[in-house]
Amino acid sequence: MELERILVVDPIDGEYTADVRISGSKIESIKKTGGDFRSIAMPGFVDTHSHGALGINCMTMNHEGLEKWEEFAQSHGVTYLLPTTVSASEEGMKRVADLVSKYISDRSRTVVHGVHFEGPYINPKKKGAQNPEAIRQPTLSEINSVLSDVVMIITMAPEVGGFLEVLPEIIKREITVSIGHTDATYNQIKAAYKLGARRMTHFPNGMNTLHHREIGCVGAGFLLPLNLEMIVDGVHTTPEFVEMVYKIRGSEAIILVTDSLDATGLDNGIYDLGGLRVEVKDNVATLEDGTLAGSTLTMDKAIRNFKRWTGCNFQELAKVSSYNALKNLGISNRGRFKEGMIADIVLLSKELEVEETILAGKSVFISK
Repeated sequence: MELERILVVDPIDGEYTADVRISGSKIESIKKTGGDFRSIAMPGFVDTHSHGALGINCMTMNHEGLEKWEEFAQSHGVTYLLPTTVSASEEGMKRVADLVSKYISDRSRTVVHGVHFEGPYINPKKKGAQNPEAIRQPTLSEINSVLSDVVMIITMAPEVGGFLEVLPEIIKREITVSIGHTDATYNQIKAAYKLGARRMTHFPNGMNTLHHREIGCVGAGFLLPLNLEMIVDGVHTTPEFVEMVYKIRGSEAIILVTDSLDATGLDNGIYDLGGLRVEVKDNVATLEDGTLAGSTLTMDKAIRNFKRWTGCNFQELAKVSSYNALKNLGISNRGRFKEGMIADIVLLSKELEVEETILAGKSVFISK
């Protein structure tokens, strides 16, 4: 496969017009040409926090549903996806992990690469749209039971009992610990960071706010070198807040996610999230008490919002939409335009609309 006269956007080397040759699943060569370009080529988008789409729910899906969800993700430029649970029973967590593991093993190429456990080891005070009946403290026996090679991220609250006991076991398995749904103090988060928890889940949602006598979770996000997930839909975070995080922490710290629900891509209506009733109206998902309950955001919409609200350049956009997430997970063979790298690429129009998605060297979506 040859991509001619494209604007290559690399998160490290920047942007330049080039011809890119792909052989098999990898980038074979890159020839800089200069001049005008027909499409913008970025590393495929990485969504490490998504609960579903098109009526497919991570907690209840089967293989056919996950395949439908995968195709939807591809149509929005995603080449790396982590289906994300909500707080659930031990059996429920293992069911999702086992299903995803089998799904991956049955396919030579897929955007699905693992699982993100969001909960259940979180603070009930900051549960957001998590079912309180499923929230509990972690134990070593349960952690050893639910964690497997397919689990890549686990969202936890550092102030919850048992956190410090199980954290070394999780870190030993090279699973990313993300701080979220938490009422922790700054010092509790700082201690968790020093022990290996280097990420925050959907910052600043589901956590306490900034105060001048206790800077708390939001202050920790600004002051510590944590990776910050952000839902840039204009609902979970205002454009001004997104711009502020960008100016204070820079593009190196931000990881765009969708936090999408099964309602994503569908009409207004009533949906389920971990046993809780969710109403979607005008693309905003809430519980009956008005609590935000995930989003209907897609990754291509997220990058357009981020570019418009921050004025960032394309190189920075490649960082927040792909490179930072992969680096946070310790993945080094994707997310760059370099010879020998996996050819996960999204081609975009000058308006940043998805034209084509290439997954491991194969075109899996072309816009009509």
